[in-house]
Amino acid sequence: MSQSTSGFQTNRTAASSASEAARFQLLVRTLLSRVRTAMPVEVKAVTNAGGVSAVGYVDILPLVSQLDGDGTVYPHGIIYNVPYMRLQGGGNAVILDPQVGDIGMAVICDRDISAVKNSGQQSPPGSKRRHDMSDAVYLSTIIGAAPTQYVRFSDEGIAIVSQVAVDIQSPTLKHNGVNIGDTHAHGGIERGGSVSDGPQ
Repeated sequence: MSQSTSGFQTNRTAASSASEAARFQLLVRTLLSRVRTAMPVEVKAVTNAGGVSAVGYVDILPLVSQLDGDGTVYPHGIIYNVPYMRLQGGGNAVILDPQVGDIGMAVICDRDISAVKNSGQQSPPGSKRRHDMSDAVYLSTIIGAAPTQYVRFSDEGIAIVSQVAVDIQSPTLKHNGVNIGDTHAHGGIERGGSVSDGPQ
């Protein structure tokens, strides 16, 4: 029988209210499942290899697989032509291109960014798609082994470590601190008034 609330009759029961709430929760979960935010990915290909060039693109593989209502797991496919983030301001940059095998974080833009990728300018969405993995941007590594070549900042100071070489190119080089030439002496030489040759 209908329930009375403040003198009004209604056909709503506790069971029907629970059922309606469950349907509403299912609707919300279904809508939220279409919204992409961020995800861990593996880099499968890179257009750049550390050279002095414009920011490039990567191909990435999402690492968290899809899961259907029955619990069946479906792996994702590769997402191609994804722009990656570089620490850059104007013509100043730290060039550190991703490498194949890197595991990093990608974010998903809420609109189609293809027109912006092509033009590099303010553009309308390339299509009506929303929260699509095709509109991913690769940020940086989140899982990796200890580096072998690096710049390290710590309480002890700044360390620059390279397994190959450190190449500094600049018309001038300034430094503050101890001048090695003032304190570093060699024995077994004869003092004189001669002037050495210039640097070779």
